[in-house]
Amino acid sequence: MKNIKNFRRVSYSTKEGIYIWYLLSCEKQNEQKILSQCQKYLSGRGLKDAFILTYDSLRRYEGAWHMEKKRLFPNNVVLESDDGQRLLDECESYNDIIQQNSLRCMSGEEEGVLKLLCGKTHNVEMSRGIICRGITKVMEGPLKGMEDRIQKIDRHKRLAWIHVQSEYFILAGLEIVEKG
Repeated sequence: MKNIKNFRRVSYSTKEGIYIWYLLSCEKQNEQKILSQCQKYLSGRGLKDAFILTYDSLRRYEGAWHMEKKRLFPNNVVLESDDGQRLLDECESYNDIIQQNSLRCMSGEEEGVLKLLCGKTHNVEMSRGIICRGITKVMEGPLKGMEDRIQKIDRHKRLAWIHVQSEYFILAGLEIVEKG
């Protein structure tokens, strides 16, 4: 199997079987094209699902706040499979998909945190919280109960950096509605 050393097998069980998330890197601004190609050309035996992870972010323009969806992993598509060998073989058989792209397996911790944050929607919704005496308390949203993973909060951009692994963070929307 080509690039086998780049695979780390991490899985989760469902009634249907064991599924693993893989990140397929692609060229900048090419995520939708690669996603469509994966869904069109890869079989149901090798690929169970393909999607792009996003997070909600608030942005102010025209005098009001607007909710936007941003890519959690720019230049990456997530592929879900129960057979990494077959997935890699199928990806390699279509040069447009794996041409200069690399496929890597997500770590268990990374996948677990993302599943908690995203759920089945593949989108990290906006959370709301307060800061009281320097302690962050999330009142609603997917970050509720995960306050210990918040490493940094940008109150101006309404974003939180969530610790996943050593020296690895993901972004999530967090609006601080009160500071005391």
